[in-house]
Amino acid sequence: MGVTCDDTAMDGLTRTGEGRYASTSAEATQALGELLGALLGEGDLVILTGDLGAGKTQLTKGVARALGCTDDVTSPTFNIMAVHRGETLDLYHFDLYRLDNADQLGDAGVLDVAGVEGASLVEWGEAFADDLGDERLDVAISRAPVEGGAEPARTVEVRGAGVRGAELAAALDAAVAGSVG
Repeated sequence: MGVTCDDTAMDGLTRTGEGRYASTSAEATQALGELLGALLGEGDLVILTGDLGAGKTQLTKGVARALGCTDDVTSPTFNIMAVHRGETLDLYHFDLYRLDNADQLGDAGVLDVAGVEGASLVEWGEAFADDLGDERLDVAISRAPVEGGAEPARTVEVRGAGVRGAELAAALDAAVAGSVG
């Protein structure tokens, strides 16, 4: 499945340093997700960190689009996991916001799937990173406060853990650098 980011969305995405990006819109955050999704393979694990409304689900929407998932992507806050069937790879989307401890990961079935089947994106997974796996991509998203009705810019920082995580981080950095000029 090829990446189909439109030029307008890419205009809102800037590489600000190695593994650091600025996004000026939800569409630009989705475009970054599309670039990431094109790189993901079976068993890849991505942990998404950020406050409410930071853009974790927007990034996930872009990943889903790159994988050929056609269903609506929303944060699975109450059911903890959503499975999006893709043309190239299935996406397992987790939201661990409501979990209090690592024991609940097993109870919720997270450990059966995350980092094993398809590609896994885990929102609110930073507290459980060591339990989820050593090979992963950590993505931290933050929003700058703004006044008025303007959409705040997002800062996205990507760091790879383990060999595969480092490969993904480097490949994403190269993809962004090649896409935004």
